[in-house]
Amino acid sequence: MRFFRRTVGRLVVYALLILLALFMMGPFLWLLSVSVMPGRNVFSTPPAIFPTFVDFSNYVQVWQFMDFPKYIYNTVIITALGVVTNVVLASLTGYPLAVFRFRGRNLIFGLLIATMIIPSSTAIIVHYLTIRAMNQVLPFNNSFMDVVLPAAISVFNVFLMRQTFLNIPPDVRDSGKMDGASELRIWWQLVLPLVKPAIAVISLLEVMAFWNNFLWPIVIMDDPQDYPLAAALTYLNGQFSYNFGWIAAGTMISVLPIIIVFLLTQRYYMEGLAGAVKG
Repeated sequence: MRFFRRTVGRLVVYALLILLALFMMGPFLWLLSVSVMPGRNVFSTPPAIFPTFVDFSNYVQVWQFMDFPKYIYNTVIITALGVVTNVVLASLTGYPLAVFRFRGRNLIFGLLIATMIIPSSTAIIVHYLTIRAMNQVLPFNNSFMDVVLPAAISVFNVFLMRQTFLNIPPDVRDSGKMDGASELRIWWQLVLPLVKPAIAVISLLEVMAFWNNFLWPIVIMDDPQDYPLAAALTYLNGQFSYNFGWIAAGTMISVLPIIIVFLLTQRYYMEGLAGAVKG
């Protein structure tokens, strides 16, 4: 009887999870269906979740219309810069907050965490004025660094790295000191290799954030040819709003790399989050 109840309970849970997954994937499946069915009324009732026929002409036409290699190149450069800066700065900030003992450490950490309640959209004007002022003294005018700098470090990433560093045994740092290594060398050669799952989590989150960055590049960049892919897709929405198949195909091209990256790194993502929770 207990085995029967357990089996029924698992079936109910799995059925609810499958329904939830289909509900969450519904918009994505609808977008995919529209992108491979040219000429269909996309706002028909009910919406076509699964395609009745497959035709990739939307992908061919939108690829010919937009300079996708140029925009993908811009996006890759911005994403790479964003990931590197976030990993390095979050690690350098989280390490002393985790292993050093100094007065006011908890206060500083608490103030950092408190800033997470501030919506990021409220800082756009401040970021814009700051970047424009920096461009007067630094050679970053209308460059990719203008897009990266306001998001070069995240409080959540600092929190994640600090919690992960707390799980590192003190003996690792002590062994480096006994060998005469500097604190920077201990951080680089001994500690960072032990927190690769947390670095993978930050890398994955920042890849998704910078790859899908839409509003800020439009605000700060003057030349549309330097836009990342998400911002460049506004051309389709503005000029071809009647042809939603093109918009759907362009959106699918933009999200495909994110899906591939997540599938390749999901194991490290779960390990990194589990390590942060233990800390």
